[in-house]
Amino acid sequence: MQIEAIKVRRLYLQVAQQLRERISAGEFPPGQRLPSERDLAAGLGVSRPTVREAIIALEIAGLVEVRSGSGVYVVSRSGSLRELGDSSSPGPFEILEARMLIEAETCALAATRIDDGQLEYLQRLVDDMAEENRQEAVSEEADERFHCVIAEAAGNSALSASIAWLWRLRNASPISVHFQRRVRREGIRPIIADHQAIVDALAARDPERSRAAMRNHLQRVIEQLLEAV
Repeated sequence: MQIEAIKVRRLYLQVAQQLRERISAGEFPPGQRLPSERDLAAGLGVSRPTVREAIIALEIAGLVEVRSGSGVYVVSRSGSLRELGDSSSPGPFEILEARMLIEAETCALAATRIDDGQLEYLQRLVDDMAEENRQEAVSEEADERFHCVIAEAAGNSALSASIAWLWRLRNASPISVHFQRRVRREGIRPIIADHQAIVDALAARDPERSRAAMRNHLQRVIEQLLEAV
């Protein structure tokens, strides 16, 4: 007997589907503003990041419009979530949570193994990020390379491959790509001071400080994204 893999629908897509059904049923007609994220999270028994991911999914489907400083408004009663592709793909906040857990420990390990050449390269990447921010560049190549270089400096190929894979997930997932484009339009850029603090901690060869610097950086990214979109 052939055993078929069980596909697990991501929580944010389950929430998006519930909201889509309520919109289709007329509970939230076109033109109406949805309840606040906090109210939706409390009513649905999920976290704010999950609600945020669900709202972005509905926006991709053409059901809602996110208006900065105003709220989320219904624009259509019909729409499909099929545009999001593979329902097993994690959302952007899930990816950030995983990155925070893995990259913080990887950064601590890198503090004990990083060489001067890698430190110089990281400093150049911080300078490149600052230039990208000044030019309002769409790409975040320097940011991605920064995190991957730290993983390489840890000297553990399994950790390096895991972090590279998380970045590939971020760059390939339709909802993550849409989310990143939106936050760029909102003016969110890589946090230069956070990246400099990471380089300084690594240069001091201080594992505890390096771990804290990376964890604080990624936690701040999560908080910024929750407040910005």
